[in-house]
Amino acid sequence: MPYCKVSQAELYYEEIGSGRPIVLIHGFTPDHRLMSGCMEPIFEERAGWRRIYLDLPGMGCSRDYADIESTDGMLEAVLELIDKLVPESRFAVAGESYGGYLTRGIIARKPERVEGAAFICPMIVPENDRRELPMHQVMYEDPALVFQLQPEEYEDFRAMGVVLDPRTWTRYAKEIVSGCRLADAVFLDKIRSRYGFSFPIDREEFGAPSLFLLGRQDATVGYADALRLLELYPRGTFAVLDRAGHNLQIEQEAAFNTLIHEWLRRVEEAREME
Repeated sequence: MPYCKVSQAELYYEEIGSGRPIVLIHGFTPDHRLMSGCMEPIFEERAGWRRIYLDLPGMGCSRDYADIESTDGMLEAVLELIDKLVPESRFAVAGESYGGYLTRGIIARKPERVEGAAFICPMIVPENDRRELPMHQVMYEDPALVFQLQPEEYEDFRAMGVVLDPRTWTRYAKEIVSGCRLADAVFLDKIRSRYGFSFPIDREEFGAPSLFLLGRQDATVGYADALRLLELYPRGTFAVLDRAGHNLQIEQEAAFNTLIHEWLRRVEEAREME
């Protein structure tokens, strides 16, 4: 199993393909499969990208992370991994939820190296009670699904899900639940106590191609807080998708694929224009 040794952890990662590097950062509690599950179908149709999927400390197969105390430490581990695996070239980055928050930290620390950023249902405000959140709504439910799942599976899926059908359940179980089962709950509770960065972010415009994919029914991080960043991303596409919650990449699969392809095209184009 490939590991990258950094100062305070050994980070598990998977690398697929060759070409322009892109670092893909999952959310809080799942593992790299959250990102590879939604992104690999896109790259199967798009050559020339070297994908680096990592497991954050306390999640997936990463190990020896006990000395990390905060999100600052999580970011430092990711930055060290990038410096070791992508020592010289610029790179793109895509982050989901907490991974989107870490992406803003990467941009704050190394803006000159990031040639494009995609944010999937990004966490904007660390403090839950300060987020502007819609009420949770189920927009579509296959009535047969409740009979196909165990009661605890159905309750867990329905607590966050906006589109409840066999397709979204299968992907949720494979790409999200499977990783959550590996999470170190005690360690992650420690990180939650210092969840926000200790340094300012979002101080400067980010001029590279970017994409914000936001779920209109996302009751976990919301969508409204992200729209306040609009002017800081002059090359940003901001899409608020109906019929989508915090699992937007699963619930709005076709729109997700189209918009990610379009973002990648803009990153490729910007490199060609230099």
